Amino acid sequence: QGEKLWDAIRITAWVLGTGLLVFTALVNSLSGYLQNIWDASGYFCQTAWLKFYYLCEGKEWTIFFIGAAWIPALAFWGFNGILMVADVTGKPAFITRYRIQLGKNDPVDTKKLRQAIYTVLCNQFFISLPMLVPMFYVMKWWGNSFSKELPTFRWFLVELSIFTLIEEVLFYYTHRLVHLPLLYKHIHKKHHEWTAPIGVVSVYAHPVEHILSNSLPVMIGPMIMGSHIVTIGVWFSLALLTTSISHCGYHLPFLPSPEFHDFHHLKFNQCYGVLGVLDYLHGTDTAFRQSKAYERHKLLLSLTPLSESIPEEPKRAE
Repeated sequence: QGEKLWDAIRITAWVLGTGLLVFTALVNSLSGYLQNIWDASGYFCQTAWLKFYYLCEGKEWTIFFIGAAWIPALAFWGFNGILMVADVTGKPAFITRYRIQLGKNDPVDTKKLRQAIYTVLCNQFFISLPMLVPMFYVMKWWGNSFSKELPTFRWFLVELSIFTLIEEVLFYYTHRLVHLPLLYKHIHKKHHEWTAPIGVVSVYAHPVEHILSNSLPVMIGPMIMGSHIVTIGVWFSLALLTTSISHCGYHLPFLPSPEFHDFHHLKFNQCYGVLGVLDYLHGTDTAFRQSKAYERHKLLLSLTPLSESIPEEPKRAE
């Protein structure tokens, strides 16, 4: 066990170090060009931020609540509201024809869906919101989270890169932790009631798991960096939208592929992470790489569903 733990620590250190170097190189090479685009709209963004700041009369808790809770919640429920219409009604066909697990949730069980929505709302109101209180005081301690001046675009990119790395490491290992038999039985099994997930299920979890795997991996990055509330709001919204896409059950054109995490719900013991780097290093994506889902795990740049262009192989008759 000690040897395995040491291997895990060495792998984690390697991923963090290599990831930071790669992200730094990308940021340095691209940020100059992107900064010019940002500068063109920078005055508008800064002016809009100041208007919002003064509208809130500089009240830091109000600003923090809107940026860290209200705006991400609107992004989450707005996106998933559209998906739930498709899940329940089977329309519009533009969405439902991109279903990953064919024949599943067609339509979704409305009783099961109501239970999921109830659990998600409880997690958001009774766990996520209270967790924002200590986070607010951490950000207040840093002293620059509510600055009247927005961060530079380069620093914004650096912080998002660091947040992504921290989330990947924390989510992967906490996720594997709750897959241990005892914890799985009493905690994580709830989330895996959905073998064919839908978007809203991304936050359908036992309270302990919601704290350990859903919330802390996303919150720790901004708390370490002392990030601006605008950066926090963007990051929280992106994190919620990304996990919703990963669970949505549809491989939609021009959106990130959800095949990786959908395969986890289908097989349980594969694809624990978000980016897939740690899964590759730990060998927890071996079956996934041998599947048709791996061939479909790419950005769809056409309107033809990948379930049609890369169909599953027909099952052999026994």
